[in-house]
Amino acid sequence: MVTNTSGKKKTAIARATIHDGEGLVRVNSRPVELVEPELSRLKMLEPFRIADDEMRDDIDVDVQVEGGGTSGQADAVRTAIARGLVQHTNDAELRDAFMEFDRSLLVNDVRQSEPKKWGGPGARARYQKSYR
Repeated sequence: MVTNTSGKKKTAIARATIHDGEGLVRVNSRPVELVEPELSRLKMLEPFRIADDEMRDDIDVDVQVEGGGTSGQADAVRTAIARGLVQHTNDAELRDAFMEFDRSLLVNDVRQSEPKKWGGPGARARYQKSYR
């Protein structure tokens, strides 16, 4: 059985394909062990730590991620993998465990950066005035 899921964070979009296999996890066609920085790698593998590490031995996960920065991509991959595990195993207890640990494992974070406006260097900041 093949399961396709996706996850989003800011402008990063991750698409995960989960199927029966021997425990390979790839991100952009590279083993997840080669992902740098280490914090991002640990974040991507969080769903396996909450579930059982034995579960990782039975499935293969291929993730394609694009857009955003390293942190946003890591969060998007984490959401895609967690959703895929729940959908692939069809396990309500696993879903509840993910929700109890962190809701963003299964629900996309819809927050986006606010667009820049006129009269200043950013969304809220304004140019300073000087009178003397």
